[in-house]
Amino acid sequence: METAKTGPQGPILEVQDLQKVYGARGTVTRALDHVSFTVEPGEFVGIMGASGSGKTTLLNCISTIDTATAGRVLVAGQDITALRGRQLAAFRRERLGFIFQDFNLLDTLTARDNIALALSVCGTPPARIEPRLARVAAALGIAETLDRYPYELSGGQQQRVAAARALVTDPALVLADEPTGSLDSHAARMLLRLLGEMNNRFAATILMVTHDAVSASYCRRILFIRDGRLFSELRRGDADRRTFFEQIMDVVAALGGDPDDLL
Repeated sequence: METAKTGPQGPILEVQDLQKVYGARGTVTRALDHVSFTVEPGEFVGIMGASGSGKTTLLNCISTIDTATAGRVLVAGQDITALRGRQLAAFRRERLGFIFQDFNLLDTLTARDNIALALSVCGTPPARIEPRLARVAAALGIAETLDRYPYELSGGQQQRVAAARALVTDPALVLADEPTGSLDSHAARMLLRLLGEMNNRFAATILMVTHDAVSASYCRRILFIRDGRLFSELRRGDADRRTFFEQIMDVVAALGGDPDDLL
């Protein structure tokens, strides 16, 4: 598999004084209040916070789904807040990868065509599609399932097809918004292990929003957000996942107590 297109040396993601304000004078809601942080190449970073804390708004601004009121977001050195129209659409297709809760595979296409579609919409020459697709499929262990349709695949195989689709364009950044939210505990563990594999084996840079401390414990660093501001940061370092989970729970308690409040 090819390495991610990172552009100039430096952080993959730079969020600079990001602000998002809703409403008019007298009824203003600051969903994001001067948020700044960076993500280095190959990091697996989680974002946690209570409902309404601004974590999903933050991810939406980074993913270009929403537009910030002020501040800048740079991905691989490019200011995406300055992009509009076709430039923005092309950037989203070529430089960002997405992991969805329900995989979003097209039932009328085979696994091969679901993955290839991500390259086709980026304008990849047909001669280059199959070699790139074959490399990522082999790396994720789905080479033997490429000619099957999604309904013929197990949940784990569908997850790997979705991951292959996210990785095949060599994105600068992979974004996941509550990716385990609709999964049972077994499927959630499988997906989280897959994200860890993407991070470890392919050096994929991943930013994941989650309300769940167990899911967050698979990350290498956690950013906690409260009332639109960064509240705390926690790095896993050499700690095992159980120890990191306990550290996360300590911060959750400091955020407001009951972990269920993060739902």
